[in-house]
Amino acid sequence: MRLFFAFLLAIFAVSCSSDRREAMEFLRTWMPAGDRDTLPAKLLQDNVRFALKARQEFAWTAALPDSIFLNEVLPYAVVDEPRENWRPAFYELFAPKVRGARSVREAIAAVNRNINEAVGVEYDTRRARTNQSPSESMAQGMASCTGLSIILVDALRSVGIPARFAGTPAWWDDRGNHSWVEVWVDGEWFFTEFYPDPAGLNHSWFVPDAGRSKVWATSFKPTGGAFPMVWSPQSRDVHGVDVSRRYMDVYRSFVIGRASSGEYVEVRVVAGEGDRRQAVNVDVFAGDVQLAGGRTSGPRDDEQRFLTFWLPRDAEVVLRWADGEKRVQIGSEPMTVQL
Repeated sequence: MRLFFAFLLAIFAVSCSSDRREAMEFLRTWMPAGDRDTLPAKLLQDNVRFALKARQEFAWTAALPDSIFLNEVLPYAVVDEPRENWRPAFYELFAPKVRGARSVREAIAAVNRNINEAVGVEYDTRRARTNQSPSESMAQGMASCTGLSIILVDALRSVGIPARFAGTPAWWDDRGNHSWVEVWVDGEWFFTEFYPDPAGLNHSWFVPDAGRSKVWATSFKPTGGAFPMVWSPQSRDVHGVDVSRRYMDVYRSFVIGRASSGEYVEVRVVAGEGDRRQAVNVDVFAGDVQLAGGRTSGPRDDEQRFLTFWLPRDAEVVLRWADGEKRVQIGSEPMTVQL
């Protein structure tokens, strides 16, 4: 297979344009070792051809720096999902959806708006496995957040929109993990999901948690770090970059933007004889907008450990947990929520 791959490159060098040669060389240089020995030639040829087709057709792709196009549009893989020739079919699915878009933001919104109906996949943890390929998820009609994010990255890339996989292996309070998608717009990274927030980019239910967690994004080229895959914790095959600080900044802007100032508020839940502390999930809402969420300390946690939120000063918020809710006016003293 290695000899055949070298032969394929030699053919490209003679018969193809310089941009095709550059694209194929980029993939050859940075692809995982296992792919180098197993990828079908047609997959690579189609992947390069349709990526360059998108660059010729769509203004937002034509305007990209080569470095962004090569690393965030061209790659045939998102993480370590099974490799397949998804790009031609996804181009046919999504190119008609974005042809009327006047900007990359409009194109992203068009993909997000149509993807659920186009692929027929819903969130469901009963899916066969975590890191499903697009066709595996489409055949089952279901995927977890990882599979949904893989589909969305591929759909965006199919129409020349720079996209990459992002997520956290564990929320800051160990309530679980999550995966989503980042898109590159006018020189900056923004986030979205398979089920997008109606408010648009950089808005989601997970902002309060992501702003306090370790968040990573993927890269096809080496970065000096590895993306932590929960489904394959020992693997370092997918390159990653720590983007936690950006989510911290988004979170602070998200919260403080709803008030002239904010303050830290400590929350604990107590119940039973002696008001023993209870470990429960608590979410904070202002109207219909979720401002924060987390898990309170249990009876065996350190006495000085509190669930702490940064919330708008003087705002009226609602604290909700599984067994009820409580309306609170934010003040300067720690709050104790009584079950």
